[in-house]
This record gives sequence, structure tokens and C-alpha cells, in this order.
Amino acid sequence: MSNLTPDPVIIIDFGSQLTQNIARRVRELEIYSEVHPPRETAAEIRQRNPKAIILSGGPASVFDPAAPTVDPGIFRLGVPVLGICYGMQLMAHLLGGKVVPAEIREYGVTPFHPEKEVSSLWRSLADQSPVLMSHGDALLSLPKGFRKTGRTRTTPVAAMEDGENRLYGVQFHPEVTQTLHGTDFLRTFLLEISGIRPNWTLSGYIERQIASIRETVGKDHLICALSGGIDSTVTALLCHKALGDRFQAFYVDNGLMRMGESEQIIRDLQGLGLPLTPVDAGKIFLDRLKGVRNPERKRKIIGKTFIDVFWSEALSLPVRPRYLAQGTLYPDVIESVSHKGPSSMIKSHHNVGGLPKKNPFRLVEPLRDLFKDEVRRLGTQLGLPETFIKKQPFPGPGLAIRIIGAITPERLRMVRESDRIVREEIGRQAIAATLWQYFTVLLPIQSVGVMGDQRTYENVVAIRAVSSQDGMTADVAELPHTLLAQLSHRIIAEVRGVNRVVYDISPKPPGTIEWE
Repeated sequence: MSNLTPDPVIIIDFGSQLTQNIARRVRELEIYSEVHPPRETAAEIRQRNPKAIILSGGPASVFDPAAPTVDPGIFRLGVPVLGICYGMQLMAHLLGGKVVPAEIREYGVTPFHPEKEVSSLWRSLADQSPVLMSHGDALLSLPKGFRKTGRTRTTPVAAMEDGENRLYGVQFHPEVTQTLHGTDFLRTFLLEISGIRPNWTLSGYIERQIASIRETVGKDHLICALSGGIDSTVTALLCHKALGDRFQAFYVDNGLMRMGESEQIIRDLQGLGLPLTPVDAGKIFLDRLKGVRNPERKRKIIGKTFIDVFWSEALSLPVRPRYLAQGTLYPDVIESVSHKGPSSMIKSHHNVGGLPKKNPFRLVEPLRDLFKDEVRRLGTQLGLPETFIKKQPFPGPGLAIRIIGAITPERLRMVRESDRIVREEIGRQAIAATLWQYFTVLLPIQSVGVMGDQRTYENVVAIRAVSSQDGMTADVAELPHTLLAQLSHRIIAEVRGVNRVVYDISPKPPGTIEWE
């Protein structure tokens, strides 16, 4: 983590999939935040001069022998500490309270009853405000000096505080949208209780990064691989502004893109004035993926093949470059690099940890400290058109992870054609502007059907459409039944080899947005 801003809010990560949501909510309040692993000592944390500390949730129980813990000295640093879910339980456990397995485990949205008469922290919450709960343990007795400040129907102690020492705990998750007034709660804690003044905006970030790239690269050359997404495009624009003709970008077509997408990406990127070399490598990727069914193996093969192709092209340049720019974002770092903390890794990221140890290039990562929404705002400041800013996320491995099981040219055709229909039909509807992603997935099963009075035994396609603010949580899109019927009709009629269409109604969590 680069020391972009002094006096951060330090977030200790105990493995929650929502840890980065906490960091984003804090930054939305224009307060700089950093995620740190729990192994850091109180002395190490003190060196960053934090204005507040937040203990995240996590999947462990304080009773587990290998449960993550924290240096109890952080409670004596004299800065406000907020424990969320597991963070509250750990705080209570370390300070002498008693945590026990809950008689009734609490999962989902439930009304919260704040005790406003004993705490000023609840001025933004009405009685029975909906909050997201997700815990199997509960607090039986409070640590010395603490008092109960909130409850739910099944959790008698759903919030606690030691106002004198500015130590606070909540069993619910204020960082998610399901907690209706969660951001207001965090605002009260950070601005009023902790006395923090806003210290984080993107103004001046472009100039700082351009200067940093120039200083790092010096008189050498830098290369970048472009995917056409917002992250790599903003990275390339910053690098091109910094270095001019000492920067070269490549677009590697892996043969796993949507219908007509590679051609459109090349036109769009060249239209931005970026020096771009397109590379058609589809056959190489498909040959290496032949017969591979495991999704993690797919990702690893695609990542390695991409590096092989990219490096071969880059090292054939007249002047050998010494630097490589990547569009790595802060969530990539949090999720993929285990030494940042115990966050459970759901799947590997193609931007982090994928380079071999014998990397001939030195890395330049100008977006490493930013979240996706911050990158979009940066893109706006760089003059990117709305088509780039609002582009739906698309996975680095492409359609390889939207085909469950082995990848063949025929299965690629089916997912491409069905995806085109879904994008056409939903794209014409007003609801499209409210959706995070919509696409199709080819399932590894076949079903019996009747088409033209003939028995068929063909493939099944799933439609996936979700709404989300950040991709960390997602709700199923409530597509009109008439629209779903039209999608099913067109896919079955137009995509040869498909005789059944289903709609995925799984939210995230427990499902992920992509199927692999």
C-alpha cells in the first residue's frame, strides 16, 4: 500500500467478503481508508497515525483455535475503534466479555432497535431500522466499562460501546446497502465521534500519477495490455499522457470474446489515440483449453497463455521495454494476495499474482490504490466517453467461464449467439440502465424437448441479470415475465442446439455473479 494520504482510517481484515465494502463506504465520505492484515502490531498501526480503526467481520468464531485475532494494544491507542460483527465479538472477547454460540443464529435483514437514550451514535437511525445480520455467535456478557446500545428480536446485545474510551461494536453490517442507514451510521462514527475531516478526493490524482510514472520509468519504455475495459483503458491513458511515444499498448484477442466485441474494442481504443497493436491469438488459447473443465484451471491456462503471447509480442519491439503497466485495482490486491489478510479467496484474479517470478519487466500500477467507482470517476476526468464509463464488467477469461465444462467452437457459438440476443433485447428496455450485468451461461447438461413434432435432446442456457452498486453484493433483476418469455423464444428459435432456457434467481451472496 502506498502512503497516498496520512491519517487514514485503518480497517483490519478478519476475512469478511465485505471488508472492501467498508473501505469503499469510508472513501465515499471523502475519508481515506486502508485495509491491513490483523497480524500488524499496535506499534505498526500507530506509525500510520490512524484517525480511527474498524475491525471487519469474518467467517471465524472466536472459539476456533486458528481464529484471527489482533494486538489488544490497538484499544489503548487513544483512537476510536469500531468492531463490526466478528470484529465486535473479538473486541468483547479480548476485553473480558463473554461470547457464546447463539441460541438462534441470525442471517438476513432484521429490524434493529437502537437505545438512543444511552448513545449519540444512533441519531441517524430510526427505531426498527432494517440491518443485515450474519452471525452464529452472540455476546452474553459485556466487557467492563461497556453498555448495551442496541438489540434485535433474537439478539439481546446487537450493539455496545465504551464511550469514555471511544470503543464501539455493532453486530450488524453497516457497509452493505441492505442496512438502510448504514452509510449515515458510519458518517456519525467517523465525522462526529472520531472528529475526522474529509481528506480524500481524486482531484490532483491524475497529475500525481503522471509524475510518478515519469519518475519510475525515466528514459525507458513501457508497455501495457489492453482489454477494452475501464481499468486497463484508464491505465493506458495515464501512461500515454506521461510517456508519449515511449508507451506501446497491445490488445490480445483470446478468441473468447462476445460476438463482434474484439473488432469494436480495437476501433474504440484506436479512436482514443492510443498506440495499439492488435494480436489475433484465438487458436492458441483454444488449443490449450481443449478438454479442460475445471474453472480454476481455465483461469490459470488463460492467464499463462496471455502472458506467453503478450511477452512474445512485447519482446519483439525494436526497443526492448523495461516496464509493464497493469490495471490492478485495490480490490484485486485485497482479494488475491494472501499476505494482506485472511480474506477467503473465491477465485483467482488475472491482474494479481499471475506473473511468473522471472518477470522481465518492472511493474507500474497507477490504479492499485483505487476502487472501481473511483476509476470510473477518473476516466470521466480523462475525457472517456460514456460508453467506456458505463460499460458492463466482463471477466478477464471471457466466455471461457460462461461455458460450464469443456470449451469447444460449437459451445462458444451457442453462448455467443444467446448472449447477443440477451444484450439486444434487454438493451432496448428502460430497465437496462439499472442493471450491473446481464448475460447467458451455457450449462453442462442436456434436456429433452419437442421441436417441430420431433424429440430433441439439446443444451440448456441460463440467463443471468443482476443489479448491484459495486459487484460485491448483487440482487436478482426483476425482469418482466413478458421479457423473459421473449428471450426464451428467441434463444430457442435462433440458437441451434439449445432447447431450454432458465433464469438464475440466486443473489450474491450466496452465489457469485459469474458461474465460474
